[in-house]
Amino acid sequence: MKTILGHHHISMLTKNAQENNKFYTQVLGMRRVKVTVNQDDPSMYHLFYGDQNGTPGSELTFFEMPMAAHTRRGTNAITRIGLFVRGESSLSYWQKRFDEHGVEYSKSANYGGRKSLLFEDGDGLRLALQAAEDDAVSRFDSWNGSAVPEEYQIMSMGTVEMSVRRIEKMERTLTELFDYVKVSGDDHERLYRPANSDGHSEILVKYKDGDRERPGRGSVHHLAINVEDEETLQYWHEQVVKRGFSSTGVVDRHFFKSLYFRESNGIMFELATDGPGLVGTTPGIEAGEKLDLPPFMEADRAEIEAKLTPIEKG
Repeated sequence: MKTILGHHHISMLTKNAQENNKFYTQVLGMRRVKVTVNQDDPSMYHLFYGDQNGTPGSELTFFEMPMAAHTRRGTNAITRIGLFVRGESSLSYWQKRFDEHGVEYSKSANYGGRKSLLFEDGDGLRLALQAAEDDAVSRFDSWNGSAVPEEYQIMSMGTVEMSVRRIEKMERTLTELFDYVKVSGDDHERLYRPANSDGHSEILVKYKDGDRERPGRGSVHHLAINVEDEETLQYWHEQVVKRGFSSTGVVDRHFFKSLYFRESNGIMFELATDGPGLVGTTPGIEAGEKLDLPPFMEADRAEIEAKLTPIEKG
């Protein structure tokens, strides 16, 4: 059986790319590893942040939508994103850093079973810094250009929270379709991880009734999970369709190939290949420092750039 490798990336909506860039690079100290555009709407920036190499599992991505209203929070949505830091000592560092930068936070002893700091970015996106064990972050590389000391840096995505009306439907998708393992839980809250996980790439599913979330600034568009290659991606396309879901089929994003589908609660998943990757895929372009376009859009570079507001260096 083909296996899921873990998280690949997660994509959100931001109202202002400049402010978003400032928060994630200067406050959170993450590397901006790719500046590109939404391939379906090139008037819209698509920013990627991650570790030194943009390793799958470290990547937070944002689509800029200047006209986006505030999110009306509700259910059937991805409702918080965990970010792993090394150990509990890192949380003390981040409390001081958040105080210095005016970021409000609260302490939690049990977000995804880990001590955490809960906070929001400027768009209202709900986040959590989680104290993780070394083996959960060992495959990620710190960034030597960060304002945050190496030992305290954000290393990767952590536990992704989803709130749904039909928790059993989500469980069947994760465990029967993708072979995730239920680590813990009850009727109201359940924690899952890929069968081959050593503590990374967990999904926390919470039962929540009520109105469906109305997306806006700070909402999560989709979670992408990582598969090895295009052959594996085609296998998952077939499995998704067999389960009765509608798949986009394989889409070539140049930096990776992927497919998209919505599960029974309406939450969108993307499956994305391990490579080619975000760093080094375009000769002559330093990662994150210049607008990077896939080859099929290069002929329109001048027109695309004319419609975008320049963003300061990451």
